Amino acid sequence: MTGARITGTLINSLQFHDKQFGLETMCVGGGQGMAMVIERLS
Repeated sequence: MTGARITGTLINSLQFHDKQFGLETMCVGGGQGMAMVIERLS
């Protein structure tokens, strides 16, 4: 799954479940990783 697809799914889930914050984590080859917190404003 690409980062854009994960982000889009997270944003849709925040709206569907009426939540304010979401956490996205991504594993990158070679032991690297990233995380992003998304806040729903309205």
